[in-house]
Amino acid sequence: MTPKQPRSGASRPSTKKSPAVHKPAAHAAHEIRIIGGQWKRTKLKVLDKPGLRPTPDRVRETLFNWLGQDLTGWKVLDAFAGTGALGFEAASRGAKDATLVEQDSALVAQLQKLKAQLQAEALRVQRGDGVAAIAQAAPGSLHLILLDPPFDADLFGPSLRHCARALAADGWVYLEAPRAWSEDELAALGLRLHRHLKAGMVHAHLLAPLGTTA
Repeated sequence: MTPKQPRSGASRPSTKKSPAVHKPAAHAAHEIRIIGGQWKRTKLKVLDKPGLRPTPDRVRETLFNWLGQDLTGWKVLDAFAGTGALGFEAASRGAKDATLVEQDSALVAQLQKLKAQLQAEALRVQRGDGVAAIAQAAPGSLHLILLDPPFDADLFGPSLRHCARALAADGWVYLEAPRAWSEDELAALGLRLHRHLKAGMVHAHLLAPLGTTA
């Protein structure tokens, strides 16, 4: 807004003080909002850390529309949990065993707090390596693997390499990446593309074991 000019003929400067400018706090608390299931609309505080990139509401909503809203009985692995946005959404929708794996100790501590806040009995928080967690999963044991590693880390190929073995026959992999993965790349890893969405700089993929049909 353009400041008002003083009236013509004004003989004295104004003695009023300029209104204080309120700047936002440098470290304002960040939040995620669970968008479906038993904890729908619940807001959870997350740490403000460089590079931490919660999956946007729109993308999470689309993912669980693809999967169906009821995950009752599913076994889920969120291999690079970060804020826990994806893993908490899965648990909110009835997953019987949702494991959130994260390497950063501060993030692990925050995820534990959020689990206690929600009294999420079906959710487990584990400090560790996401690639190793997929590799160590029993063959055919997982109904959903959530993959959202740091975009600047070379973890996409190593993670996907273990997914087909760990998935149940009717299981799914959600992959969030800075680029679209091609059918040929995925087929070489035993996976096929079922759905794809581009939202800003994010490419969201829903993958299934190669040879299965929708």
